[in-house]
Amino acid sequence: MGKVKVRYYSVRKGRGYWQPTHAMRALGFRPMPCGPDGPSAWRRAEELNAAWDARSDLRETHSAIPKRDAWPVGSIGEAFDVYRGTNEWAKKAPRTREDWERAWKYIKPIFGRFPPTLVTMPTISEWRQGIEDGVSLREAHRALKIWRALWKVMAALKYCDLEKDPSLAVVNTEPKGRNQTWTEGEAVRLVKRALRMRYYGLAAALACMWDGAVAPVDVRTLTLGQKRDDDKGTWFDIVRGKTGRDGVLTLSKRSEKLLRWYMQTQFGAAEPISNMEIFRTRRGAAYRKNSFAEDFRDVRSVEFPGDTRKMLDFRRSGSTEAVAGGVEGTALSAKLANSLSESKKLEQTYVPVRVEMVRRADEARRAGRKLIRQGK
Repeated sequence: MGKVKVRYYSVRKGRGYWQPTHAMRALGFRPMPCGPDGPSAWRRAEELNAAWDARSDLRETHSAIPKRDAWPVGSIGEAFDVYRGTNEWAKKAPRTREDWERAWKYIKPIFGRFPPTLVTMPTISEWRQGIEDGVSLREAHRALKIWRALWKVMAALKYCDLEKDPSLAVVNTEPKGRNQTWTEGEAVRLVKRALRMRYYGLAAALACMWDGAVAPVDVRTLTLGQKRDDDKGTWFDIVRGKTGRDGVLTLSKRSEKLLRWYMQTQFGAAEPISNMEIFRTRRGAAYRKNSFAEDFRDVRSVEFPGDTRKMLDFRRSGSTEAVAGGVEGTALSAKLANSLSESKKLEQTYVPVRVEMVRRADEARRAGRKLIRQGK
């Protein structure tokens, strides 16, 4: 058998493996077995390479990743670099790693070159207040929250004493949480407006997001390989982008019909590969965070001038409907793919059970929707 050269592909004991680089793994890509070495394994590796190439936003980040700073021995910067090189860091959900890196922008220039034992409570207090005054309360709260998590990591790495975190004496005021919601009628209007403005991918994505009560990242990254069908309808196996938890995104009959129409319009007779993102911009590019938000704002500004509600408020709207409809805790937990209930082992082990639990939450949403309309 002839040899071929496939990027990030290696062979061990007669079997092929796709092995992304450390930087690629930090951006969410994982090593994948491709099967016995041969044409089938090479093809699978090329599909994975195509998925990596399609993520142009991540490739730009990958190429722009700077070399690690040369930190002094025993410094906070050195400790953070050590942590980022561990499996525990790689196991964090991408959104969680983003939060850490975002906070590190504030920690690095002030504390990076010093050992943690030299940091004092007044310094931490002044640092946090400076972020609140110069940026926002939300950023200040996040930065101190990550500092405290980083201190625990540094203690585990023997850089400091766990009980001597100077930030524990600093009050970390939390910003008020969002409380905006959408109604089903408003969601339908957004979908229809998107269709009229020829944002077909956005329209189908919004319909799926409303039914699934998921975050924008969870729907814009849906692939054909996640799609499932049974005698009760269509659903997607998902992994929450923020938490990494397994979840299920169910669709109503109306959204199923819209999704089928969209896929026929977008892809025609050519079926997309399983790991290709479904939803596309008007130019045919896969939606990314910025383009998704920009297109939504365009549609919202036409349908609801002056409105500031966001796509992420769909998720809160879904839980509000379900609670009004008397949803049970385990069903709502399954619907939102979070830890509201304690039955996670059952939900994650038995997929049919998890899907049925999500559908019970869907039924509660429909009941709650009626009560909300009636003002009860």
